[in-house]
Formats: sequence, C-alpha cells, structure tokens
Amino acid sequence: MAIPNVKRYRISSPDGALSATLMAVLPKDVDVNAYLSDAAKRFDWKAHSEAMQKQFKVRVGQQKQKKAK
Repeated sequence: MAIPNVKRYRISSPDGALSATLMAVLPKDVDVNAYLSDAAKRFDWKAHSEAMQKQFKVRVGQQKQKKAK
C-alpha cells in the first residue's frame, strides 16, 4: 500500500559528486528549498557511497566454468 502525498526530491552532496533521492511528505506552508538543503547537510553521504559500491561490486573468481569436451 502506497503512502499518499509522497513526493520524491533529488538532493546532491555538498561537493556535487553524488546524488540521492529523498521521499517525503511535507506540510503545505513549509519552505521546500530550506528543507532540502538541511536534509542534504544531514544525509550520511559516506554510507551512501559505500552502499552504492557494494551494490555494483563484481565478484572475481565466481564465473561459470566451461565444460571441457
């Protein structure tokens, strides 16, 4: 079941090298730009980059063996 009124926001790291997607439900009278800048400062960019490296890690030595005839 989906959460109603959820919007996706794209935040980038302070150095601009990484980006992440933030999903949030914000009240009507909130300043979105201030919220996103605060969220980008508090985001754990180191853990995010480590998770991305683990996701695309290539395992060496686990290839399928060719059957010799």
